[in-house]
Amino acid sequence: MAERRGAKRPAEGDGQRMDWRKWKQEKKEEKKKWKELKLLRKLEKKRAQELQEKQKEEARPTEDKGRHYTVSVALPGSILNNAQSPELRTYLAGQIARACTVFCVDEIVVFDEEGEDAKTVEGEFDGLKTKGQACIQLARILQYLECPQYLRKSFFPKHQDLQFAGLLNPLDSPHHVRMDEESRYREGVVLARPTKPGRGSFINCGMRKEVQIDKQLEAGLRVTVELDGRQHPDSKTQKGVVVSSHHPRTVSGLYWGYTVRLASCLSAVFAKSPFKDGYDLSIGTSERGVSVDQATLPPFRHALVVFGGLQGLEAGVEADQNLEVTDPGTLFDFYLNTCPGQGSRTIRTEEAILISLSALRPRIHEAGKATGGGSSVEGGRAS
Repeated sequence: MAERRGAKRPAEGDGQRMDWRKWKQEKKEEKKKWKELKLLRKLEKKRAQELQEKQKEEARPTEDKGRHYTVSVALPGSILNNAQSPELRTYLAGQIARACTVFCVDEIVVFDEEGEDAKTVEGEFDGLKTKGQACIQLARILQYLECPQYLRKSFFPKHQDLQFAGLLNPLDSPHHVRMDEESRYREGVVLARPTKPGRGSFINCGMRKEVQIDKQLEAGLRVTVELDGRQHPDSKTQKGVVVSSHHPRTVSGLYWGYTVRLASCLSAVFAKSPFKDGYDLSIGTSERGVSVDQATLPPFRHALVVFGGLQGLEAGVEADQNLEVTDPGTLFDFYLNTCPGQGSRTIRTEEAILISLSALRPRIHEAGKATGGGSSVEGGRAS
């Protein structure tokens, strides 16, 4: 270290008048320089430690937090016809949505077992006295509840099927993020706002600030956005990138809602699968099946659990002209009784979903985790 040199105290016998003010000022400046030098050395040491810790962190093998398997549920839309009023029809659909959300179901398939031939959610429910469009109404309510509240006005105009949807309990799933809640991902809608050349579209993600993404997209499109955490809090807009709807699940292990699909019959549930290789594990539920306590599920990527309506899965098999079998058990890898020794003669479909998914949850988790690896082509979210 260099020898410390500073202002010398002037001697009184030098024949000159001592300027004490100047001497004190020099001492003060010298002390200030040494403090700055000490602070710089401390900051350099801290940066070196942070760099070393960062290098160690990057050298560690990254843990895969993602969930690479999916769980789908299929049920007939005719279950709404058992409800005694429009309010109860709506509440029944809300029970289905809540049950599937609680158990992290990724896809809900509403199939037709009464020949309605429902292929889209375009249409209206005409009333309880007519045959109605139960499949369409159930699918529409399920989609409405899955959509975050701040996006519903953008995708769901006023409709008779949704007349009593405001009475339903919210799903409160992870992608229903509140305005000031911090989240790595958010659902949003592309805004019809002009942008500068080379800049991406603006997205409404239910935040106080709009989000500007990395690309130009068509206005009105629903997107999943990954927000950039390294941005100044005083900036006018947030920055983010568009990711696939299954990205939060496969990368971060977050449950990110379900998609809704309509199937014209029971066989179409399998034939129209959105996954590249279809469902590699299918489970049918019935009181005539084998006890779930005896079941050991094999590793899988895409599981499907099918529930029957008032008449069970037999009614769906009988109404399907594409099926030549009479025993529903032949359609599935497992045909299970998820509530052996039931005390009631009948178990309603909304109850069966809760009971079955509760019994299957640990088995599905272990079998899905054993598969490992990435997932195949995913189905998109219906909006």
